[in-house]
Amino acid sequence: MRIATWNVNSIRARVDRVVDWLRRGEVDVLAMQETKCSDDQFPTMPFLEAGYEVVHCGFNQWNGVAIASRVGLEDVQAGFEGQPSWSKDRADAKSEARALAATCAGVQVWSLYVPNGRTLADPHYQYKLEWLAALRDTAESWLQRDPQAQIALVGDWNIAPADEDVWDMDAFRDSTHVSEPERKAFNAIVETRFTDVVRPFTPGPGVYTYWDYTQLAFQKRRGMRIDFILGSPALADRVVHAEIVKDERRPGKKGDPAPSDHAPVLVDLRR
Repeated sequence: MRIATWNVNSIRARVDRVVDWLRRGEVDVLAMQETKCSDDQFPTMPFLEAGYEVVHCGFNQWNGVAIASRVGLEDVQAGFEGQPSWSKDRADAKSEARALAATCAGVQVWSLYVPNGRTLADPHYQYKLEWLAALRDTAESWLQRDPQAQIALVGDWNIAPADEDVWDMDAFRDSTHVSEPERKAFNAIVETRFTDVVRPFTPGPGVYTYWDYTQLAFQKRRGMRIDFILGSPALADRVVHAEIVKDERRPGKKGDPAPSDHAPVLVDLRR
């Protein structure tokens, strides 16, 4: 089974590109982030025509998470237990549209869009750390209840866990995404036995999943590795291949739909 994650940076702007890649890439399950639309605006029909069921959680032009699957969607859940919310008008964490789960062929896939943090002095940074701490506690409880659970925590984590995950550490000094508290928060989830199952297949510096649109960042290889698939022990044991599909970030020909600023990340699981 092939599971992928992709921050699509507006699904309405890029639905044709996304569905085309699903077909070409023979993807069974795709978790999407930053869909930037409400549920009633999500372009479901192209996915259905391609043979995929879709579930989406979104409320406006911000955030938004979705899962498309051609192997079934069961036990759909918006938001995880203990998830904090930044929303001022709704106390419900679901209104943040940052976490969505569905069981697909026995694997619980979580599409996660971790808060950005903005700046180290911004209250959104503390919110980001609280959000990650809540995810860590909840993820640990899942494995305590069922050590053999098949769980994939996938998405845009907005964290570069290692210095080699950014093109130039000097360019990120005193910035979010690379701060020690953020890295500790990411590693705390890894320490609960959720493994980065992609890195062993894509090692080394200069391996990125995100390139800013400005200043020819993609062409100049000025990227960041911030999109990850973390697998529970039982899921990690099934991984036989993983890759970052960098070509999907490459700008197309004149007139083609613009790419997302993120590339898809995928894993293949043995039966």
